[in-house]
Amino acid sequence: MSRILAYTSPAIGHLFPMVRLLLELKRRGHEVHVRTLADQVDLMRGLGLAAAPIDARIEAIGHHDFGAWNTLEALSASVDVFVRRAAVDGGDLATAAASIRPDLTIVDFNSWGARAAAQARGGPWAVFCPYTPPVASSGTPPFGPGLPPLAGPVGLLRDRLLRPLIMGQLEKRFLPGINAVLAANGVPTVTSADQFFRSAPLTLVATSEPFEYPHPDWAPDLRLIGALPWEPPAEAPEWVEEPGAPFVLVTTSSEYQADEALARAAVEGLAGEPYRVVATMPAGVPDLGPLPPNIRVERFIPHGPVLARSAVAVTHGGMGATQKALAAGVPCVVVPFGRDQLEVAARVRHAEAGIRLPKGKLTPSRLREAVHRAAGMAEGARRTAAGYRAAGGAAAGARAVEALIA
Repeated sequence: MSRILAYTSPAIGHLFPMVRLLLELKRRGHEVHVRTLADQVDLMRGLGLAAAPIDARIEAIGHHDFGAWNTLEALSASVDVFVRRAAVDGGDLATAAASIRPDLTIVDFNSWGARAAAQARGGPWAVFCPYTPPVASSGTPPFGPGLPPLAGPVGLLRDRLLRPLIMGQLEKRFLPGINAVLAANGVPTVTSADQFFRSAPLTLVATSEPFEYPHPDWAPDLRLIGALPWEPPAEAPEWVEEPGAPFVLVTTSSEYQADEALARAAVEGLAGEPYRVVATMPAGVPDLGPLPPNIRVERFIPHGPVLARSAVAVTHGGMGATQKALAAGVPCVVVPFGRDQLEVAARVRHAEAGIRLPKGKLTPSRLREAVHRAAGMAEGARRTAAGYRAAGGAAAGARAVEALIA
């Protein structure tokens, strides 16, 4: 069988969905190597993957988009981070590939230098994208502000007018940096974001309809394979399995973005409600004051056992946390704080699988009301979960990867 090298950005929310694909490739007999966050290497080795850390300089370049004033500034801040990391991750991927000599390379969508290095190296390569990529598509609004699709001539006109204002402004900040990275790797430069994001022979996108909008013009290079929820094997705390009221799972970002306000609103707004509330805060637990009897705060616990007993999930709009809940048939309240989260919230509304509550309108009482409304939208969440399963998941992704090296 083949030797495969996977390379991730320094984000658990990108690594964990990819693990489902990597384990499926391993199950099918391939030798799988992965370069990822240093503190996840032992976990990956325990799964039977040949793992090593990415260059420490990459992890040291953290996000600062939580200080942005608007969506464009936040996206620009993310672009700056990816370009700065690209100056390191391209060489890091090249070094790993020279040592491992893979038959195929899989690169995280956000590792821009690594994808340039994979392209320069030649041979089969693919990109793994755990969220909706910012690629233009007929009938889909421009990526960023979370606009809903608008059918007919009015929608087409709106999208045609807005796309240059949104993506055009972003490209002005994006293209010089990424073209410098491409040139440094001996790869042809690009004139648009779409040209860069569609440069791979195959991009596996970990979502699908009805959560995702239809994209008839994305095939064959962009392949939607459904959500790939995964978390490390772990025993659920005993209190999870105790009888009682249904849970509400509240979760904040694994990459810090100043979203503590979500947990604070949940502590105050859901106190005394007919739910057991569990808030997980993987980027760090602040002092939230005395906790009501029905509320528990943890840095991390396995979400799966809690979701199996949940009525609603309250998320920051991270694709991983939101799709994990929907894949379990649990409707969501989404409070987007930035990054791609406005787009995630828009898709939850589109799928009728939950409620979007804007960050600027977040109060304890509004969050409480949103939770009660979302609890009545379980059918939309179950419909979304069925769509994920129908897309084929990790098995479909593995088959697409194998087709590149057949």
